[in-house]
Amino acid sequence: MVRGLPIRYSGGTAYYAVLNDLERETTTMTITVTQEQPDTFDATSLILELEATLAPLYPPASRHGFSVDRLIVEGVAFFILRDNGIPAGCAGIKLIDAAYGEVKRMYIRPSFRGRGFGARMLDHLAAYAKAHSVGLLRLETGLYQYEAIRLYERVGFYRIAPFGSYTDDPLSLYYEKRLTGA
Repeated sequence: MVRGLPIRYSGGTAYYAVLNDLERETTTMTITVTQEQPDTFDATSLILELEATLAPLYPPASRHGFSVDRLIVEGVAFFILRDNGIPAGCAGIKLIDAAYGEVKRMYIRPSFRGRGFGARMLDHLAAYAKAHSVGLLRLETGLYQYEAIRLYERVGFYRIAPFGSYTDDPLSLYYEKRLTGA
């Protein structure tokens, strides 16, 4: 509880309020995750930001992200996470039959990191996979994506060998997570 917090000055006099936890909650955060086509303005903007982040770190042969067109052609379910209407991040999931879902184009804007949005997006992808009777998530990430690697490991992903069409790229790491209740 906060006591004696000056909230307004009037005529040289400070007015104080005793605020309890509910009164301190003056704004309500609205976090939404919506499925969208990857060629929308917000989705494309986020994907371009991700590409701009990865380009100086990895040669083209080590950047395995799908283009917007390929996301569409491959039938990747694509999602945008918004914080009070502002696009904060994105991710897609490509279902490989009932074997696994591959996380694609996972990105949270730097100014929105550290607020649990990455974990929330992964939870959303896991729920999508489970709703489609898929009990395993897999992903490829770059060796220098330290924040992403910490997130993946914190939420239960573990390292695996290259999967699918991936080869043993020395700049890539491969992960999977078994989903309960799928």
